[in-house]
Amino acid sequence: MSIKELYEKGIKYTEFLKKTETKYRQEFEKHYEDLKLSQETQERIEKIAKKVFVLVFAEAWCPDCIASLPVLAKMAEINNLIDFAILPREGYEDFLEKYKYDGKPRIPTFIFLDEDFKELGAFVEIPQMLKDIYARGYQPDIIVARRDYRQGKYSEVIASEFIEIIEGQSKTMGGEK
Repeated sequence: MSIKELYEKGIKYTEFLKKTETKYRQEFEKHYEDLKLSQETQERIEKIAKKVFVLVFAEAWCPDCIASLPVLAKMAEINNLIDFAILPREGYEDFLEKYKYDGKPRIPTFIFLDEDFKELGAFVEIPQMLKDIYARGYQPDIIVARRDYRQGKYSEVIASEFIEIIEGQSKTMGGEK
């Protein structure tokens, strides 16, 4: 199955939320409502002048999905050239092998595609900044970073990494560790 066919099998964010259990849907909605992007980031999003498709593998119960999916939804609201579709991880593990982090396919996985469905890059699970903190291995820093991330305090970082992939400044954020 081609990546375009996979994309076409995906569902839109509103449908994803409708299918989501109430407690998780409320978390997604709260993250979206509380999301604040700087003026500079909003302007970078507005300046994207080419169609971008994003194939997202996500599950509603996943706290990392709850932290990052609303960022992409906000970006798509700011610039309608950004379009995305969501698929579950289950059933697509073989496809996700290419995007493993720490030995296994992770969610969320965002695969950024140009208008011809050629891959621009991918964001896997968490921002590089958090991966760097995790790699240092100092537990107090990891605990604080994970808590802040899941509370939506890294939205700006996530948006910047997404934009860098779209702009071609970064090929892959994530991938095999």
